[in-house]
Amino acid sequence: MATHLGFLRAINLGATRVFPKDDIRRVTEAVGFEDVATHINTGNIRFDTRMRSRAKIEQTLERAYAADRGFEVPAITFRADEFAALAAEALALSEANPGLARHYVYLLKDELDADTAARVEALATAAGRMLVRGRAVHALLQPGYQDGAVDPLGAAKLLGIATNRNLNVVMTLAERWC
Repeated sequence: MATHLGFLRAINLGATRVFPKDDIRRVTEAVGFEDVATHINTGNIRFDTRMRSRAKIEQTLERAYAADRGFEVPAITFRADEFAALAAEALALSEANPGLARHYVYLLKDELDADTAARVEALATAAGRMLVRGRAVHALLQPGYQDGAVDPLGAAKLLGIATNRNLNVVMTLAERWC
């Protein structure tokens, strides 16, 4: 058994894409994953599985969630050790960039190709910059970036299937689940 963390994209954003965490846990357990836990109502889930293939794990979750909800729910998963390393790198980046107003971590289903990664990192402005690190892209945002804007640099459209979490959530999940 290996522990994995999953991140669901585009849920609980309005009245038509509701997927409460208790239902996420129920559906995840129903397809055979064990020791399932959720954290806040934004689609963060931890589970154990004997499956080794990330693609198979994500496909199993996505099919089950779509069958239960009636809409697609993209799932992005990491083994616990992968996520712990991602969180450690996020913390190091934050510490190396004092004075940030916000640090969002975009979690990607697939790594970006070199050209796309370069385009994302080239979006740097006075508002902040993006750093691509494997299946994580860090939005390091400066004061005045546009309070409340999650994608002030316009990078999200280049990332493919992705979801983001702020640094506090990333660190909390790493501490609790890794």
